[in-house]
This record gives sequence, C-alpha cells and structure tokens, in this order.
Amino acid sequence: MSTVSVVIPSLNDAHMLKHCLEALAAQTRAPDEVIVVDNGSDDDTAEVARAAGARVVHEPVRGVLRATAAGFDAATGDIIGRLDADSRPAPGWAARIEERFDADPTLAGLTGTGTFYGRGRFWRFVGRYLYLGGYFWVFQGVVARVPLFGSNFAIRREAWAQLRDRVHLDDPRAHDDLDISLVLDPGMGVDFDRRLEVGVSARPFDSFAGFKRRALWAFHIVGVNFRERSWPRRVVTNAQGRRRRRRAQRALGIRRF
Repeated sequence: MSTVSVVIPSLNDAHMLKHCLEALAAQTRAPDEVIVVDNGSDDDTAEVARAAGARVVHEPVRGVLRATAAGFDAATGDIIGRLDADSRPAPGWAARIEERFDADPTLAGLTGTGTFYGRGRFWRFVGRYLYLGGYFWVFQGVVARVPLFGSNFAIRREAWAQLRDRVHLDDPRAHDDLDISLVLDPGMGVDFDRRLEVGVSARPFDSFAGFKRRALWAFHIVGVNFRERSWPRRVVTNAQGRRRRRRAQRALGIRRF
C-alpha cells in the first residue's frame, strides 16, 4: 500500500487552513504526513498548522508554484496530494487517492473537481459548472491532456522528481497546476476522477480584478510552455503517450475506473 503525503501551500490563510486540517483529520484513511508550506505569512498560519500536527515548511519567496514545489520536495510519501488552504476534502479523499494509484501503476497524476461553499446558490452553480467546468473543458484542449486542478490533485513522488527541473519556479505568475500539467511527459498518465471531490471557497468571485488576474496568469504560463514545445507537437506526442498507456494497462489487466 502506498504512503500518502498532503501538501497545502498557505499565505495568510490561517482561518481557512484550520478547516482544511480538520477535514484531513476526519479522513477514513489518514494521510501519512501533512505538510503546510508557509509562503511568507504574517498571520498565525504556522501556529495553526503545528497545532493540528502538520509539518511546517517555510518558503519565503512568494508564489504558489514556489510554495508547492517546496512542499513536494519535502514530502516523503509515495503519493503527494495537493490541496489549497480553503479546500475541504471529503472523508474518503485520501483513501480514494490511495485506491486509484495502487490499482494502476501507469497513473502519474489524478485530479477531481470541487463544490463551492460560501456566497449564494447562484455563485455556487456558476463556480461548479462554468468556472470549474469551463476550466477542464478549455484547458483539456489547450494542454492536450487532462489538466490538474490545483485545489484537488495528487501526483506520484517519482513523477515529481522527473519533472521538477522543468517547472518554471522563477516565474512569479506561474500557476502550479497548469505548469505541472504542461511539463508532464507524454507517457505520464493523468486521470480525472469524479469521486475525488473537495469543497472550495467561492472567494474567486469576490472581485473581478482577482478573477481577471487568475485568468491572465493561466494563459501566461500556457504561452511560456508553448514557446518551449508547440501545441501541435503536444497534441501528437500526448496522443501517442495515451496509446502507450492503454497498451500497458491492457497488458497488466488494469480495469478502467
């Protein structure tokens, strides 16, 4: 059975973090370690993390990719789960990650969607079906594979070791989920699992300026990666990678989830 680490980057999110850690403490399969990456907070993020039994890693250089990388580097588990401080994983979240990765050695990354909390029913609907639904629909075509969703994904530690030197750590506008999705080798399988679900805050809709910044940063890091490997080339090589993976799954007798 695989060991599971969970990494949570946090910047001045102590209140949200507390609820995330409470949700992890209620898992039917407890994570083997929880790492909170303090990305230069001036609130009590580190104290909240330690009080919940999490290990604190300090990353003074601001940026979600820098914080995520620091946590992934520190993780010791076979599988590294990734949550945001405002994520609230369902009780079976860690168990589902272990189940999926143990059942399929061709799986390098696993992601799921989220259910929004906060604000009203209208914004929760917009968040789930337009914001997140649009994210997966648009970026699956852009990335030419299933894109990872930063508030809810997991990756094999050995896969992280292979791609770690290719992510754009020095780019302060890099989204960690998209950058990792774009630098994964074509043969590294990534699946979307509807049963891997978390609650996520509706705060992206608090201001248009914040929403616009997220969108601009997303397309920025896509452009950075496309200058290194073109979109047509990605379409071809990722399709080849998916065919190789399917052949490997058939040879191993792996059932499709």
